[in-house]
Amino acid sequence: MNKIKVLIVDDHTLFRKGLKEILLDLPLIGECKEANNGFEAIKMVQTESFDLIFLDIAMPQINGLETFKRIKAIKPDTKILFLSMYPEEQYAIRAMKMGANGYLTKSVDPEELTKAINKIIKGGKYLPDSFSDKLISYLQKPEEIQPHEKLSEREFQVFLMIAQGKSLIEISKELAISIKTVSTYRARILEKLDLKNNAEIINYAIKHKLISD
Repeated sequence: MNKIKVLIVDDHTLFRKGLKEILLDLPLIGECKEANNGFEAIKMVQTESFDLIFLDIAMPQINGLETFKRIKAIKPDTKILFLSMYPEEQYAIRAMKMGANGYLTKSVDPEELTKAINKIIKGGKYLPDSFSDKLISYLQKPEEIQPHEKLSEREFQVFLMIAQGKSLIEISKELAISIKTVSTYRARILEKLDLKNNAEIINYAIKHKLISD
């Protein structure tokens, strides 16, 4: 197999550096670049091609899900593997539905990382055996899913940003949509989750481990 060029997108410098060291030790990795946020990654993708992008879901400024969409709009064939510290049941299903090539938690060991890369580069999709059964169960039992799992992709993005304490103006700028549109999404979120205000959104997100408290 020819050596591949990869990009790590994560706002935590130590994690990026550690992952880069691991990747460069793998025979199949030829070049490894870094981006500390989604906007930087999008800019890099406009001028460079990568065989595989490791993309963190939770990042400031622009989250991984939105970054994924914008990268795919520029380079549709780019293979993207999501990395997250969040519970897989909450995020993996969204990532895979969006067309991601794989999903791993940040606690993954080098052996499984290599296994995932090999499978994705060969055209497959990768999910750890440890939770693939949970995803199948999730898909087969839609009546048991949590209220937030019924949010649309955009509603879920706005939900996370509100939960992180961002204002409507900040969300508007980051997602390049009007404040009125953000307000509409917020109203839908409150209705679907049966919540009354932003404080309850934050409490809900913490309770369901969608953000750290």
